[in-house]
Amino acid sequence: MSKQVDVVVAGGGGFIGGHLAADLLSQGLTVRCVDIKPIHEWQQVHAGVENVVADLSLLESARAAVRNARQVYMLAADMGGMGFIENHKAACMMSVLTSTHMLKAAHEAGVERYFYSSSACVYAAGKQNDPKVTALKEEDAYPAQPEDGYGWEKLFSERMCRHFEEDYGFTCRVARYHNVYGPAGTWNGGREKAPAAVCRKIAEAVISGEHRIDIWGDGRQTRSFMYIDDCLHGTRMLMNGTSSVPVNLGSSELVTINQLVDIVEEIAGIRCERAYRLDAPQGVRGRNSDNGLIRELYGWEPSIPLADGLEKTYAWVFDQVKRARS
Repeated sequence: MSKQVDVVVAGGGGFIGGHLAADLLSQGLTVRCVDIKPIHEWQQVHAGVENVVADLSLLESARAAVRNARQVYMLAADMGGMGFIENHKAACMMSVLTSTHMLKAAHEAGVERYFYSSSACVYAAGKQNDPKVTALKEEDAYPAQPEDGYGWEKLFSERMCRHFEEDYGFTCRVARYHNVYGPAGTWNGGREKAPAAVCRKIAEAVISGEHRIDIWGDGRQTRSFMYIDDCLHGTRMLMNGTSSVPVNLGSSELVTINQLVDIVEEIAGIRCERAYRLDAPQGVRGRNSDNGLIRELYGWEPSIPLADGLEKTYAWVFDQVKRARS
């Protein structure tokens, strides 16, 4: 990892990282993707990318990963959907080693710009107790009461970026992602998020003919979901922007989980009997993105309708389910 590259994507074997690498390649940039997973487990592998398997929680691996790079997109983390982060809090917290070592290594290496992918899980739980939630503004992260485990790690790492900029003049940009979804992501195994999980359950119902699905919680909890194309546009925009404050990057289209299921059922052309698992992990009751700041700073916000993004996502997940069953 000694040759010069324009961009390093840490977590390049993951869902967002794989799409981001393709996006950066399409702009003619040279890209190095680094991920802890063996390459055959990466969501996407692109020709023309320097693909590296390394454990970025180790400082020397982080130093090697960022060597001779102009920019770093730090997406690497041990994470998943609500089922994973509620049951693996220590593992999520251990991502702090990756976050701090990558930040330290990038600063040491003279990287020009550093992007950190934070999360809406940094927001105070007390502001998310009602499905009719008031959309979360950036200042709602304090006083701090983030999602236990995963949210605390993200908020701490945000602060590290802030202080590296204040103390060392190191240019850092932070986005708080709100539920990113789309094709070529995790769709089974326990780490998948709600859109992929619902698409999988409906696809299985279509293929099996058993029109019955489980829903975690009562289905009335609310969320917003951002399609991957909006995420990529916003990520590059924030990286190249002038503001160092953390900014929401999410759709403001609020839906209940029941409405999410309704949309996927309509795409699939079926209706399912719903069994509600009230004992399953379900997170906060309501969460939505206030996009006032991103509109003020950049004159833009995510706008791809949920139904449009889910149509593409469902088609991809359906193919994965069908292939797995055959």
